[in-house]
Amino acid sequence: MVAPLTKLATAADLAEDGRAEVIHGVIVQKASPSPGHGRLQLNFGAVLGRRFERKPGGRWPGGWWLGSEIETQYETHEVYLHDVTGWRRDRVPVFPSERPVRVRPDWACELLSPSNSRHDRVGKLQVLHANGVPHYWLVDPIEQTLTVHRWEPGGYLIVLTAAAGETVRAEPFEAVELSLSVLFGLDDDVE
Repeated sequence: MVAPLTKLATAADLAEDGRAEVIHGVIVQKASPSPGHGRLQLNFGAVLGRRFERKPGGRWPGGWWLGSEIETQYETHEVYLHDVTGWRRDRVPVFPSERPVRVRPDWACELLSPSNSRHDRVGKLQVLHANGVPHYWLVDPIEQTLTVHRWEPGGYLIVLTAAAGETVRAEPFEAVELSLSVLFGLDDDVE
C-alpha cells in the first residue's frame, strides 16, 4: 500500500505572528529564547552592529545590513529565523523588506541551545551550504566558544575556533579585531 502524498509546507503557510521555521517541508515551532539566549543574541548583534551595520567609511568598516530573527527563505524552501543574519550592502544595496526575505544572506549566526544544537550543527549547516551562504557561525553559550565556517564547494571549512578570553579576526568581519569576552558580555565594549 502506498502512503498518500502530503503537501510540503512553504513560507506561505507560516502564521504572521508565529515563531516557526519551515524545515524540509514541515512547519517547526521555534521556542522563545531563554533570557540568557536573548541577551547573548542582542549582545552579538550590538557589538557587530556598532562596527558593521551601516554604510562603509569612517572609524568602523560598515558595509552590512544586520538583523535578528528575520524570516529568511532559501531556494530549497526552508525558512529560518537565524539568531543574527547579515547581508553585504555592496551585494544588497537596499535592506530587504519582504517577509520572508528571499535574498540569500552573506552570513548567518546561530547560538546553540539544547533544543536546537543538533539541527544547527548538521541539518541547518547542510541547508546553508546547499544554498551558498558564504559564512556560518556557531556560538556555544555554555562553552563560550565561536566556530566560524567558510563555504567551500565540498562543504563548510572551519576557519576559526576560539573561546572567551581570545581576540580574533573572524570572517567575514575580519576587518576589525573582536574580543570574544565582549561578544559574550563578559567585558565592556571599550572601543
